[in-house]
Amino acid sequence: MYEHTYPEKRFQLTMAFVQKHVSKEEVIFDLGVPNPLSKIMEKEGYHVLNTSGEDLDLNQDALKSTTYDVFTAFEIFEHLLNPLTVLQAVQSDKVLLSIPLKLWFSPAYKSKTDPWDRHYHEFEDWQFDWLLEKAGFEIKDRLQFTHPVKKIGFRPLLRLITPRYYLVYAERKS
Repeated sequence: MYEHTYPEKRFQLTMAFVQKHVSKEEVIFDLGVPNPLSKIMEKEGYHVLNTSGEDLDLNQDALKSTTYDVFTAFEIFEHLLNPLTVLQAVQSDKVLLSIPLKLWFSPAYKSKTDPWDRHYHEFEDWQFDWLLEKAGFEIKDRLQFTHPVKKIGFRPLLRLITPRYYLVYAERKS
């Protein structure tokens, strides 16, 4: 297990997954603007590049014109209308991705204050696997984990036992 402690369980598990599959000599292209996780990766010695806030559904130029060894996208694909076009634009043979899984007992997330912070997709694991396969990738490793909330009630109880996040490491098919 990854030895450092981070404010969220998902950061700890994601960093352990990154460490397992990515060497510090490889350049990571992390989809999205700099964020807490990309900053943690940099602090741990990884070379991380990010996009600059462009609408990734319409513009994948940065993915095509940047040189990188590994593509990462942590909790980004659920916000995209067409994640297939983004995956098809990836220029590396290795991807590490995470998504929140669709929960049968909870509707898709939609921020009440930020009109851009919403989930267009909340995948089941098989749907995300199929998306990666269709984009030309083969899954080599995967991890699902729960994300309990500190509340009382039926749904919080279900969150204790129902996987919420799905991490995938895949390589481009030869």
